[in-house]
Amino acid sequence: MIETKSSAAKQFENEGFYVARGLFSPDECSRLIDHYMELRKEERPGDFQGVDTTSSDPLKRYPRMIHMHRWDEVSMQWGIDPRINQVMVDLLGLSPYLVQTMLYYKPAGARGQALHQDNFYLRAQPGTCMAAWLALEECDEENGCLQVVPGTQNLPMLCTVKADTTQSFTDVTVDLPDELVPVPVIMNPGDVLFFNGSLVHGSFPNVSKDRFRRSLIGHYVTGDSTMVGKFYRPVYRMDGSLIDLEESPMADRCGTWVETDGTPVVEMIDTEEHDRIQRHE
Repeated sequence: MIETKSSAAKQFENEGFYVARGLFSPDECSRLIDHYMELRKEERPGDFQGVDTTSSDPLKRYPRMIHMHRWDEVSMQWGIDPRINQVMVDLLGLSPYLVQTMLYYKPAGARGQALHQDNFYLRAQPGTCMAAWLALEECDEENGCLQVVPGTQNLPMLCTVKADTTQSFTDVTVDLPDELVPVPVIMNPGDVLFFNGSLVHGSFPNVSKDRFRRSLIGHYVTGDSTMVGKFYRPVYRMDGSLIDLEESPMADRCGTWVETDGTPVVEMIDTEEHDRIQRHE
């Protein structure tokens, strides 16, 4: 008997992402918002910049949280939720491993995050990493919803260049040819965006007057991965048990765009050579 792919799996394969609408209920999202707003009242593990309630920078008043599942049971149970696992199995064919949780508050006036690829950081090998991005409230262009570049999931890891830090809280980004443009992913509370670790994505600033754009993110590596970056260990199976993956090295090659017969293509170069070019040596 020939197995047929679901419509979700086909979209994921073709475009590199899939939105599971209403995977969590609005009531669950409200409870999660209350939970993380309570946690945000104090500095927590992963608050690398700390909480500064007097700062003019919204992201210093509400810095993101990282790796909450290591010390917060609510975060761990969300990260290994059977609904997330079920969608991942449909998209990937097997269960993933949980390596990170993150909570973005993104209050009004906050900068976005420049276009990037997640596996540049996670360094899952073989295979790639995956993200499950839960909208805890309405996410649209005004409050800085996520933007994705469909089809870029098949690209290698691109070399990074300097980002505009007036618009992005991160200082690096990736170049893209003109025909590859980000598109907004409009989401309601409870929708979960799943996307491939090579998919180029990011977000623009929250230009609303008084709206947050709170989102809960799980980062995973595919179930055939045997290595991941040091920052993302320990690694958990979707039943909550630990699995020992090796530490992956930094990438020694990255991709730059060149034109071949008028068509932009990616050419791989040594990362050291790229760094020298960026320094104008």
